[in-house]
Amino acid sequence: MTTLITRVITQFYGQRVGEDSLGNVYYQHRKTPSAGRRRRWVIYKGDDEASKVPPEWNAWLHYTVDEPPLTGRTRRSWEKEHMPNRTGTPEAYRPPGHTLARGRRDKATGDYEAWQPSGAAPQAKN
Repeated sequence: MTTLITRVITQFYGQRVGEDSLGNVYYQHRKTPSAGRRRRWVIYKGDDEASKVPPEWNAWLHYTVDEPPLTGRTRRSWEKEHMPNRTGTPEAYRPPGHTLARGRRDKATGDYEAWQPSGAAPQAKN
């Protein structure tokens, strides 16, 4: 949800650069300032969530690359589809035994041995 101020700034000063597969639209300032580089920003589709920005657009937004990503470029075999951060949502990862996953925690396997400072006598196991 963009604010009214962001929409006004985008209308007067923004130059549309592209759109990602999630529907986010990317802009840069129309003019290059005398000192520095053009400002870049994104207008999110839906909720403002930074993890919705795919890696290639994140690199462009943070000036890691100069050119915006090509639309319709083919993914390399090692590239995965972008997945937004699910923390704080019902789809968040919950390990086995997590209270919200309603599971029971596995019993300790006995493969853990506590660290003992050098010269200390080992503690007896219960």
